[in-house]
Amino acid sequence: MKAAVIIFACLLAVVVARPNPEAEIVRLDSDVGPESYTYSLETSDGTKKDEAGQLKDVGTDHEAIVVQGSFSWKDEKTGEVYTVTYTADENGFRPQGAHLPVAPVA
Repeated sequence: MKAAVIIFACLLAVVVARPNPEAEIVRLDSDVGPESYTYSLETSDGTKKDEAGQLKDVGTDHEAIVVQGSFSWKDEKTGEVYTVTYTADENGFRPQGAHLPVAPVA
């Protein structure tokens, strides 16, 4: 189930911030370790992606990865920049952005 949440989060990020096939990578940094990773990407069309993940409760039945990140892109028609920040963990994928609807408080 936890793997499904992370896979869904990654797919959602790709769909929402689909890359421009003409854009070139202008910056790419990554650091992958056995219990954590970080990456940062910027393309010539202004798209930016940053993400960090860390294992928690390593070696236990509750081992899980906690991911925090953001991605932003510029709307080709309006020029407006949209940014989504997110956390993905045992509680699911939780995106936030000024352009995203917010669920009413129950």
